Amino acid sequence: MVAYTQNELASATEISKQFGEYISKVKNGLVDKIGVLKNNKLNAVILSVEEYEKMSEAMELLEDMGIYEEIRDRIKSNKELIDGNDVLKKHGLSLDV
Repeated sequence: MVAYTQNELASATEISKQFGEYISKVKNGLVDKIGVLKNNKLNAVILSVEEYEKMSEAMELLEDMGIYEEIRDRIKSNKELIDGNDVLKKHGLSLDV
């Protein structure tokens, strides 16, 4: 679980009143993230574009690694290989553009 400091948490009401200020804090690197609380529960997170892109690229890499491991395990097991489209489907991926 991700930890948040006190200055990385704000209520949805507070965010709505001072949206520009919170966006500036994230954009300028004063905080890594802002956790948005609604009814005292973490409901959303505001990130900089750079952080979001890093996370997105990391997720893509993890998906690629999962596909690689699936292929490697199949080859090592000497079992009948499955269709590549089935592997993509299993991981929720598609070659369709």
